[in-house]
Amino acid sequence: MIASSELKSSNFACSKIIHKSPILHPLARFVTEETVALLFNVSEDEIYRIECCRYMVYVHAKGISRFVSYADFPPILEVKPIAAQDFGRWYKRWKSKQAPAFWTKFYTHKFKKAVSVDSLLEWGLLVATVKSVISGAALQQLRDVYAQEKDLMEKF
Repeated sequence: MIASSELKSSNFACSKIIHKSPILHPLARFVTEETVALLFNVSEDEIYRIECCRYMVYVHAKGISRFVSYADFPPILEVKPIAAQDFGRWYKRWKSKQAPAFWTKFYTHKFKKAVSVDSLLEWGLLVATVKSVISGAALQQLRDVYAQEKDLMEKF
């Protein structure tokens, strides 16, 4: 039998993402604890649970109890790639054909967190696939951050 103190110190962590609906929303693949933490400016430890419901995501964290649209979650690398239908799902939710400002913050974070030029390139290619939904100013900001991070990595 393992003592509770041993469980806390292990590297094993249970996912806080709970799928409440038998029908998984196609954009649910982009929902991660890291993204929720960045979206609400909390640490991942402060997240109690993330419930993926049929049409919305319910986030319960320290001081937070909110429903969030799946369309607010930017695409990530670790899952099935973006499909043409995803753009329709985003447009249906957004008031304009522009991604939420959070997407710029998220991709800036990912560029700065990249551990290699190859990883940075992968994130850059992902942003390139969704550049049509990112404002011109935000896209330029992302290009500047990308170039700065690439330059730092190549000189290091």
